[in-house]
Amino acid sequence: MNQLLGLGLVILAALLLLALTLIKRKSPPVFREIAAFTLLRRAAGLAVEDGTRLHVSLGRGGLLTPRGAAALSGLALLRQLGEQNSISDRPPIATSGDAALAILSQDTLQAAYQSAGAEELFQPTNGRLGGLTPFSYAAAAMTVTHQEQVSTDVLIGDFGPEVALIADAAERENALLIAASNDPAAQAILFASASEPLVGEELFAAPAYIGNAPSHSASLQVQDILRWLIILALLAGAGLKMVGLI
Repeated sequence: MNQLLGLGLVILAALLLLALTLIKRKSPPVFREIAAFTLLRRAAGLAVEDGTRLHVSLGRGGLLTPRGAAALSGLALLRQLGEQNSISDRPPIATSGDAALAILSQDTLQAAYQSAGAEELFQPTNGRLGGLTPFSYAAAAMTVTHQEQVSTDVLIGDFGPEVALIADAAERENALLIAASNDPAAQAILFASASEPLVGEELFAAPAYIGNAPSHSASLQVQDILRWLIILALLAGAGLKMVGLI
């Protein structure tokens, strides 16, 4: 029964996402202001002018695990930042702690360059595998921040307590730190150390706030619809329980 319910929710979410993506709107949807994304948009523009880099750290979540959803959100954000900063003298660098994710980061950056009409400027080495263990990955990300003239560190993905080392490196280099994670321990660390922390599902809102793809905006609307459906289901269940029907 639980499996059928879960499958039904997945199908409902997919249908809603498809419908909302295909609907043509007269004006773009309006989202609430999130300070971290406002800072990130400004930092992406300043990086081109200043000749500094954006460092996008995608975490170490395997794509075939439940933690892979955070990595997919990070890849979508990397595509948008890569497209916006592809003409910079120092284009964005992506690091990750999973081999498949590192390959996908290279492919994502290449697609961003193609979309911007600057494919000849693409460098595969800008998508890097930092390390396959938590602390070796953190050490590699710290090195990028220290050696590559990074002005903004964007940490978005699956991190653990080792994220404190990356955050400390960003602070030492006076780099802006925008960060979000799906791990409670990392969230606690980032809430205290990030320039503007992202909390909870704000992790998955990043692509919609930085880019303008209809599918990303539709995904936020689907989240809101499903959230209200769950609230209504809980209230209905509580009401039926009170009258003794269940």
